[in-house]
Amino acid sequence: MRIEVIGPEQAYVRAAVQRASFGRSTFTEDHWHAMAAGVPYADARCLVAYDARGDAVATVTVWSAGPGKPGVLEPMGVRRDHRGQGHGKAISVAAAAALRELGSSSALVCIPSSNTAAVATYRAAGFGTLPEVRGRRRDASSSLRSGSSRAPGS
Repeated sequence: MRIEVIGPEQAYVRAAVQRASFGRSTFTEDHWHAMAAGVPYADARCLVAYDARGDAVATVTVWSAGPGKPGVLEPMGVRRDHRGQGHGKAISVAAAAALRELGSSSALVCIPSSNTAAVATYRAAGFGTLPEVRGRRRDASSSLRSGSSRAPGS
C-alpha cells in the first residue's frame, strides 16, 4: 500500500474516495479546494491510500491544533468495495504519523460507539477508547421565528 499527502492536483481523487466511502457524501473537488483555502487547513493534510494495483482506496484528513496540542482525524473513509482489507487501519496509522510530523501531542477521533466497524478500525490502528459522551442536539430552525432575521436571544 502506498499512502500520499495530496495537494490541489489530486483533489479530484480525494473527493471521489470520500464519495465512495460515505453513502450520502456530496463532497466534490470544489469542496476540497474551498476547505484547503481556509485558515484551519494551514495545519491540516489530506492523505490518500492506494492499493497494490494503484487504485485509491482510502482517505483521511488530519487537523492539527498546533505544536504540542492534540490533532484530529476527520473524516477517514475506505471505499465500500475495499473494506475489510486493512486499508482503514493503515491510513489511520499514517494519519497519526502525519499529525506527529505536524507537532501534535496526540491523535483523536470522535465517532459514535454505534459505528462498530469504525471503532474496530481505530482500535486495530492503536487508538484507545474513552468513556462515552452523550452529544447534545437541537433543531435550531424551530427556535427561529418566521420572518425574523434575528437569532434567538438577540
